[in-house]
Amino acid sequence: MSAEGSKKAIVAAMSANGGIAVLKFIGFLVTGSSSMIAEAVHSVADTANQGLLLVGQQQAKRNADGLHPFGYGRARYFYSFVVALVIFALGSLFAVYEGVHKIAHPEHMESPIVAVLILLGAMCLEGYSFLTAMRESRSLKGDVSWWRFIRRSRNPELPVVLLEDTGALIGLALALLGVGLAWGLDMPVFDGIGTLAIGILLGVIAIVLIVEMQSLLIGEGATEEESAAILRALEGSPAVQRVIHCKTQYLGPDEMLVAAKIAIGEASSAAEIAQGIDTAEAALRAAVPNARVVYLEPDLDRSR
Repeated sequence: MSAEGSKKAIVAAMSANGGIAVLKFIGFLVTGSSSMIAEAVHSVADTANQGLLLVGQQQAKRNADGLHPFGYGRARYFYSFVVALVIFALGSLFAVYEGVHKIAHPEHMESPIVAVLILLGAMCLEGYSFLTAMRESRSLKGDVSWWRFIRRSRNPELPVVLLEDTGALIGLALALLGVGLAWGLDMPVFDGIGTLAIGILLGVIAIVLIVEMQSLLIGEGATEEESAAILRALEGSPAVQRVIHCKTQYLGPDEMLVAAKIAIGEASSAAEIAQGIDTAEAALRAAVPNARVVYLEPDLDRSR
């Protein structure tokens, strides 16, 4: 999956969240609902987050230089990590504070039907963003579950958008439930409870993203499937007797470093060794297209 697929999902999410934020702020001004203001701030944070993801993609396009000889691909990981922090600080903590405040000091809403209509409209827009992210993720996801895709993906933006949209849809349902109960039972404390639940939900999502993005920033290697394909490609090359050891690391979502020590025959000449390495490298790149930076070190097979 190239950055273009991620960009489509990001732009769809940014457009939806921008419109949703405006609707929610209008709803808060009309109703005074704490769930509405929590959701409005949530949507503002999400809109800003999508902007950060686009900045990260742009930064990652910079050419390699002396200070960063392997390029700037990890900028996408960094900005995704910042997004997780924004969700926690601006979304979760604000909603928790607002929820606790409204539980301690409940206030009756004005025109709750307005809040209900706005939340239903926001669900439609958020659903569009969510379906776009799912569509753009399918080719990268393969046959694994969505949770496993989020945990193992080396593409940071799609899991971020998927989790954001999932949290937004659940948050809207919680806000709708809180507003509905506060209105139907004439107990405004439920509005505060809904807001608190939204804050806790955002906190959980933020922590999951922080853990995943921190792992990518430190540096993750090839997936199990990619590692197996790398070994098959190298050991299937005529000049390679076996792979002594191999290490991999993603330099960015679409660029992997592969460094391997390979055993070759004792009678090989320098020219044969060079030709064998070129053949093995070509087979490796064909099997794993993300293997952009490859270093193969020939050695004798001392295990025999």
